[in-house]
Parts: sequence; C-alpha cells; structure tokens
Amino acid sequence: MSRYDRYLFSTGAGLLALIWVLPLLYAVWTAFHPSAYEANFTLSAPLTFENFAKAWNAAPFARYFFNTFVLVTVITGAQFVLCTLAAYGFARFRFPGRDILFGLVLLQLLVMPDVLIVENYRIIHALGLVDTLAAIALPYVASGFGVFLIRQTFMTVPAELDDAARIEGAGPLSILWRVYVPLAKPTYLAYGLVSISHHWNNFLWPLIVTNSTETRPVTVGLSVFATTDSGVEWSVINAATLMTSAPLLLAFLLFQRQFVQSFMRAGIK
Repeated sequence: MSRYDRYLFSTGAGLLALIWVLPLLYAVWTAFHPSAYEANFTLSAPLTFENFAKAWNAAPFARYFFNTFVLVTVITGAQFVLCTLAAYGFARFRFPGRDILFGLVLLQLLVMPDVLIVENYRIIHALGLVDTLAAIALPYVASGFGVFLIRQTFMTVPAELDDAARIEGAGPLSILWRVYVPLAKPTYLAYGLVSISHHWNNFLWPLIVTNSTETRPVTVGLSVFATTDSGVEWSVINAATLMTSAPLLLAFLLFQRQFVQSFMRAGIK
C-alpha cells in the first residue's frame, strides 16, 4: 500500500470517526451545562450536575437499570449455555441431518427479528407473560449467531485434545467444560459484549410487551420521560442518555482489544 493510499484511508477513517463522535460530544456538552448554553459553546460556561439529578428524579431509573441488568444477565447466560451445547454438537459430533440443521441455524440469521414480532407477541400473550421480564427475554434465550460464532472457534481446536481427554477418562461434557470452553474465552467475551449491547439497547420488543414501570428497561423508560410541561429539555434528556449508555461505552473501551481479536480468531472479517 502506497503512502497516498494510507493517507486516503486514514482521512476517510478520521471523517467517519468525526461524524460519529460529534453527536456524542454535543450530548456531553449539554448534559454538563445549564440549558441556556445548549447552543452557546463558550469556555466560560459553568459546569453542573443538575441535569443528571433532574433526569434521575424525573423517572424511576433505579428500577429501569435493575430490570435491564436482570434481562441482559439472564439472556446472555442462557445464550452461553444453549449456544455452547449446540456449537459443540455441530463442531464435534456426526449425526444424521447435522448439515441441514446447521443450515437452518444460518438461515435464521437472514430473518429480521421484526418480522417475527406479531407471532412472538401472540405466543407470549397465550402464555400469559405480557408485561413481564420473561416476555422480553424469552424470544432471545437462543441465538443463531452465537451458535455460529462459537462453533467456528470450536472447529479450530485440534481433535487430538479430545483424544487425550478421553484417554484420561473424560466424558463429552467434561471435555467441553475443561478443554473447549477455556480455549474459547476470547470468543465468549466478544459475543457477550455483542449480546449485552444488543439487549441493553433493545427498544421495540420491550416497548410492545411491557405496560408498567416495574417491567420497563432503560431504553423504554428513557423514551417516556422525554417531555416536560415546559416542553423538551435537551440538557436533561442528554444527561439521561449518557447515564444509560455509559456502561456500554465503558465496557467496550475496557475490552476493545479482546473484542477485535476474538472475531479475528473466529475467522470473521
């Protein structure tokens, strides 16, 4: 690659980064300054945490954060268990119809989740789970992408390790737990970040199946307090937005290197 090409790609990447970061910088500015300085970018503007206090008191965010934490923990934990078992079966066992079943798993990746909203809601309603945390979590306890990603990692594990473990008397589940899972830790980290990010930010499905404060996650809770009697207060809204997005931004910054490396090891470009 020539020096000109490197400059061209670097400039393009810089422009894309600038387009992404400008809204975030504006949100940070308005959240930490009084509403009178929403469009007045001056160094003499006073800093304040009042917007965060207003946002926290304007809605039951403690409950929203608790609901979201429970949801992402349960969903991600269930996906780890189910996707690991399915991926191990597809990677190391031969059985009739294996390729067809794995093809169906891949086919699921081509179906937009929004297409299934009506049918999913009918099932949740028939089970009597509307307006519960279980209603939000149930359609996501398994993931075709998780099965595919973990299977790709398991396929790179040498079969000789299986033979050595069997000689020591280990069974299939013991081999899975003691050999495959430790070697796939970077993949679990990457998939965990993807899953947590998706379900932390999920909005449409929780909006449809929840009706009360007791079951709303932060995304739905953020949308219902956006206006006040005096109209929209962007400084308060941006403060609430930073509160809800800060955990994800912090997690990605802490695990960015492992996140990228795990996808590279899985063979996904």
